[in-house]
Amino acid sequence: MPELPEVETTRKGIEPHLLGQKVRLVLVRQDQLRWPISADLGQAVTGQLIDAVERRGKYLFLVTAAGRVMIHLGMSGSLRIQSPAAPLKTHDHVDFVLANDQILRFHDPRRFGSIFWLPGESDHSLLRSLGPEPLTSAFSAAYLFDASRGKSVAVKNLLMNSHIVVGVGNIYANESLYLAGIRPEKPAGKVSLARYERLVDRVKEVLASAIEAGGTTLRDFVQEDGSPGYFKQSLHVYGRGGEACLGCAGILKEVRLGQRTTVFCPRCQR
Repeated sequence: MPELPEVETTRKGIEPHLLGQKVRLVLVRQDQLRWPISADLGQAVTGQLIDAVERRGKYLFLVTAAGRVMIHLGMSGSLRIQSPAAPLKTHDHVDFVLANDQILRFHDPRRFGSIFWLPGESDHSLLRSLGPEPLTSAFSAAYLFDASRGKSVAVKNLLMNSHIVVGVGNIYANESLYLAGIRPEKPAGKVSLARYERLVDRVKEVLASAIEAGGTTLRDFVQEDGSPGYFKQSLHVYGRGGEACLGCAGILKEVRLGQRTTVFCPRCQR
């Protein structure tokens, strides 16, 4: 599924087209996503100016004076800026038609995405227990060390827990742990503060690099203009189980951890 860098890439791509634009019409062709789209979405958003395009974890927000449209891309969702002449595809479920006739189109073949309207200053239950953003100072080695004390859960699973830190999905957890030299299955409570310092630094570096590269190309993800991301060219371990480690030339091991594919180097990570 799209992870934080892919979502941030989408946000940066659509933002220039949306800021200051009025929503003229909302067309909902399929309202049965992961959660049903509220019937009042169109009425609430029509006529509103988009003041900002924001992100929290993997959620995107179209911010207006009346409230926010909260969008999650799910496993296969995407947002595209389209012209009125662009042909409809089978899974083009929602259009936000702007006053300049451009269209923000939500496409989601698997329908695991979601769109909510949050009126006024209201929040949503899905947001209330989210951890800090990984690229902010709130996500620090001291914070992660304190959060891990007494926990026997694997450090990779701790890193992927959105209540601990948002947006560090499977790809980037694999990559960060490799670069930090930490075994993914190591109990989180047994990782030292010094090693968490390395891990937090690597998480920030990996995510920043992925955003700069335009996100990771996966089967279902392309950028907002349809071009692929390029970070996949830089992956050290993810998707490379059974291949040679780029550091020591040993064979990378692939296992299942927390129901997710996990790849690591038995020599370089301990």
